[in-house]
Amino acid sequence: MPELPEVETIAAGVHARVHGQRIARVWISGKPQTFKSPEPEIAAALTGARIESVRRVGKTIVMALQRESTPVELLIHLGMTGRLLVSAPELPLAPHTHAVFTLSGAPGETAAREIRFVDPRRFGRISLHAPQPATDNHQPATFSGPGREPLTISLADFIALFHPRRTPIKAALLNQSLLHGIGNIYADEALFRAGLRPTRQAARLTRAEITRLRSALVRVLRHAIRLGGSSVSDYVDAEGSRGLFQLRHKVYRRTGQPCFACATPIKKITLAGRSTHFCPHCQK
Repeated sequence: MPELPEVETIAAGVHARVHGQRIARVWISGKPQTFKSPEPEIAAALTGARIESVRRVGKTIVMALQRESTPVELLIHLGMTGRLLVSAPELPLAPHTHAVFTLSGAPGETAAREIRFVDPRRFGRISLHAPQPATDNHQPATFSGPGREPLTISLADFIALFHPRRTPIKAALLNQSLLHGIGNIYADEALFRAGLRPTRQAARLTRAEITRLRSALVRVLRHAIRLGGSSVSDYVDAEGSRGLFQLRHKVYRRTGQPCFACATPIKKITLAGRSTHFCPHCQK
């Protein structure tokens, strides 16, 4: 499943190619499971709307649209195998394409582009979200996701999130209601770089250890974003290109291979129902 760096890469790539353009036509496959909002409502809301921005919130791509005087947001969750591609209209549709948004084209362009949502396993989701007016308690008016943003959370808030948790730190990192966007790859990689064993109880980590973990998590996420994410299965960016961060993985999917730091074989266990990779020597 695409995680924060992959979704950030896709959202930034789509934004750079389509922001400011209008959606001229909407085609939807009608396949079950993919659309959380009624398909006629999606088509009506998007047709003629101007794309103001495309951004990431957690693992969700948020397309901010303006139709006449009404703002609306299209939420796209890629699931396990989803892809959001910006394509030339003359290119054949890939199998398992479930939505096509044909754009009116930017000034000076000879041909309009299409935004295509492709999802072989149909675990991805597309839905509409109506931004709410700001209230007295300063709740965000736009979609904000279930948890806190890993790249911007303060150290004090990071400590407060994990200090009371009596679950393994790996499971806590995967809890999207705490930090959104972190999945198996970057939880394993951050814990290795922080020198922390994934089975450690979150509440028993010292302040120094949690500080080290936050630093490692931010560092690995930013590095992965710079390299376009990790392509370990189906992930590609908005142009169909693979990421490169899988070449920098220290532990993820390296079971039995020597640790780059100490040569101890990387171990794989199942934790909270997820495959977990770590170095038994370097991670305490």
